[in-house]
Amino acid sequence: MTLSRRKTLALIGGGTIVAATAAAGFQITRMPATAHLPWEAAGQYADPRMRALSFAILAPNPHNRQPWMVDLAAPDTVVLYVDTARLLPATDPFNRQITIGLGCFLEVMRLAALEDGLAVSFELFPNGSDPDALDERPVAICRFEPTGAAADPLFAQVPHRRSLKEPYDLARPVPDAAMATIREAGIHGTLVEGTNDPDTVASLRALSREALRIEIETPHTYQESVDLFRIGRREVDANPDGIDFTGPVFEGLSMTGLFTRASVLDRSSTAYQQGLAAVFANTDTAMAHIWQVTRTNTRADQIAAGRDWVRLNLAATALGLGIQPLSQALQEYPEMQNLYRQTHERLAPAGGTVQMWARLGYGPEIGPSPRWPLEEKIVA
Repeated sequence: MTLSRRKTLALIGGGTIVAATAAAGFQITRMPATAHLPWEAAGQYADPRMRALSFAILAPNPHNRQPWMVDLAAPDTVVLYVDTARLLPATDPFNRQITIGLGCFLEVMRLAALEDGLAVSFELFPNGSDPDALDERPVAICRFEPTGAAADPLFAQVPHRRSLKEPYDLARPVPDAAMATIREAGIHGTLVEGTNDPDTVASLRALSREALRIEIETPHTYQESVDLFRIGRREVDANPDGIDFTGPVFEGLSMTGLFTRASVLDRSSTAYQQGLAAVFANTDTAMAHIWQVTRTNTRADQIAAGRDWVRLNLAATALGLGIQPLSQALQEYPEMQNLYRQTHERLAPAGGTVQMWARLGYGPEIGPSPRWPLEEKIVA
């Protein structure tokens, strides 16, 4: 589950939060000290591979698990591995979404390298792969070499890209021209479709809401998200991944015991009910939808989907549009089976696999997600 970081639970406790804020003062208003530093460090390395990688770690990825590890032992080469300790077995049992996140990483690395006049070629899964699970084998061998190719203008949006998990402005439709521009940003072979038709969007809102309800009401999938909650600046700095909750509201709720892992697991609690209302406020304010389909569902297809997915993100960012993935209906665990089938019938009537689906709209500006430092992602 992806919760709104800034407005969710704003009403919980009411005066309790005001009192806590007054009592805690400085402590409650402090933000993480180190979790956002990788955004500032991007590009500040002498080695062009490190420069490219410092942007790649800013790529979108499921539940912000940041599942990448890299080996730089060979010159002009980056070998990408998945960190098997950062998988999502409940909601992503075949590691399809994690693989898409690795594709996002590779595309941002490629865009960053182009800024330095370098092309990057990818040898995917050189030692083979398992369709049922990622493992310790390399995901990609990435070779850097000089090129005269022009830089890609989408790269300029990398520092500004966000997954905007906030309600969108219901008074601002997404223009047809914007939909076309975003769709055209995909260049790696995935089929990109979308709609801003109000009736179709309304029906897709209902579908995405139901998928979210199933994920939250399925104990093992909801537990997976709750286990990745980082509540308050200390937790976020200590583990700058997962689902972060920072800022005065969440600091206050945490200090008063109103927002804890136990409270959000209790379906009778205010925290649970307000959290549910907040995530539904997101799905219910989609102003357009966009999705990607591949004819087959190989690991290479999933990497390509990730490479195109981040490009769609960057194109939306350039247009001032918010974008949020709606991954729930595409998840392959038994409780989601019927809705998974319905979603594919709607979004891929000619067959294939829907790799990504997202809502679009205009929303507030938000800050970046926490990130582990690049140095933590290099194989020793």
